Amino acid sequence: MVGPAIVTEKRVAATSPSKDELIAFIQSVILNEQQEEMGPFYVLDLGVVRSLLDTWTFNLPMVQPFYAVKCNPDPAFLKEMAALGTGFDCASRAEIQTILSLGVSPDRIVFANTCKPESHVKYAAKVGVNLTTFDSVCELEKIKKWHPKCALLMRIKVPETSGAAFLFGSKFGALPEEIVPLLQAAQAAELKVVGVSFHIGSRAINYHAFEEAILAAKTTFETAAQLGLPKMHILNIGGGFTSGPKFTEAASAVKVALKKYFPTGPTTGLKLMAEPGRFFANEPFTLATSILGKRIRNEIKEYWINDGMSGSMNYLKYDHDDVICTPLANFGNNDVITCKGLETSDSTVFGPTCDPADTVLEVYPLPDLQVNDWLVFHNMGAYTSSRGNDFNGFKTSAIPTYLANSDKIS
Repeated sequence: MVGPAIVTEKRVAATSPSKDELIAFIQSVILNEQQEEMGPFYVLDLGVVRSLLDTWTFNLPMVQPFYAVKCNPDPAFLKEMAALGTGFDCASRAEIQTILSLGVSPDRIVFANTCKPESHVKYAAKVGVNLTTFDSVCELEKIKKWHPKCALLMRIKVPETSGAAFLFGSKFGALPEEIVPLLQAAQAAELKVVGVSFHIGSRAINYHAFEEAILAAKTTFETAAQLGLPKMHILNIGGGFTSGPKFTEAASAVKVALKKYFPTGPTTGLKLMAEPGRFFANEPFTLATSILGKRIRNEIKEYWINDGMSGSMNYLKYDHDDVICTPLANFGNNDVITCKGLETSDSTVFGPTCDPADTVLEVYPLPDLQVNDWLVFHNMGAYTSSRGNDFNGFKTSAIPTYLANSDKIS
């Protein structure tokens, strides 16, 4: 749910998520709202979204991104991605409906879920979403029955060597010994297998895994040709990308592997796709939370904030990125200032619920803060609001998003 949007006409330079211009915008939101007890809110910087797409296009111009909607389905964010011309990776009827409601053509959607409810398959057929993934005979039977004209990508399990925080091989992807039987089953059902998809895992650290995965895809292409299937022409390299220097490393590994295993590229009519989520969603979002309470115990300062592990911080249960947090002191009377230069001490930050596991930060350096001061969390777009719930009546779904517009300068 997106709350009231404030769109600034000023195009500010944001060389990093914690630059003064972004903090100034957050300060302006706090002061403009003039609420006695203001809830948490997001800031979505649309300029950062555009910059990330420029980065993608510069590094991987041959690969069309299909943004993974599940990562963050914020309507304003999706609208910007649609306007920029990206495709979309949808995994359910609801996600497809959301993207189509933006005026996006169904040919910009891949139904990237290898096991879909029959009603969702029928809906895809009805609205013209004609590209999906599979990795089982059962799925082929559903598609044959309800969407026989749909083009198929075989999702394959690839070697799990990426060091990713989240690996998908236990749930998704045909095993090497299953590839021939599945291709034969598709051939017998007169279904069109047009390509291969894979995913090396989310938050990968070893991008040489792309070479092994692309080799496995190449082998699958060759196997299909040997079985007499029509020539495959789509390769979907999945996700696993993050922004920053790691993306450059990943893009380089992809290009080296493509040159090695698909050397003639576009001249063969090969279409290259990817399904990035975190790469586009994480950096543009910033979360501002206010302090609800304070306690000092054994010389440790403990703070309660109005969002936590059941809400936007849910990702901390699974992701262990370094938290980037900026404290702001609220003195009222149009005065909200940063705490730069103040002495800090190791502190604990709790979320607002009655769950004892609702601990957001431990041994984290913070200055001496008070109730109604603020903690601003950066890089908060990936699997945050989308995975939060409304436990204890603290509604993640009601957190508003304010829009900023910056030019990101590297």
